[in-house]
Amino acid sequence: MSVIRTSLSLISFGFTIFQFFQKLSITGSRVGESTSVRHFSLALVSLGVAMLVFGIGYHLVFMRGLRIERRQLKCDGLIHAESSFPVSMTLATAVLLLVIGTLAVVSMVFNAGPFG
Repeated sequence: MSVIRTSLSLISFGFTIFQFFQKLSITGSRVGESTSVRHFSLALVSLGVAMLVFGIGYHLVFMRGLRIERRQLKCDGLIHAESSFPVSMTLATAVLLLVIGTLAVVSMVFNAGPFG
């Protein structure tokens, strides 16, 4: 959950900076024309997406370990194992945020989509 929170902050802050300075450049302000702001905001969004990829990978490994441990406890007769692990809402949220972050990076790089 902390990975999702941090990556959401990075993605939203980076995209907000990008949009703010892009709107400034449209209005004719010379402040919004800097490429360093564009690179900085793209780096923030990309870092958020990378954190999500590693967080999703860690979550999948962790859940696989829990399932293996549960199977072993069932084989040892220590639990009945009538219920299974529910679908991970954390994983679903992380994947959804990963898709949104990836679309934001594509939009920022290619000036495409509704935000370009």
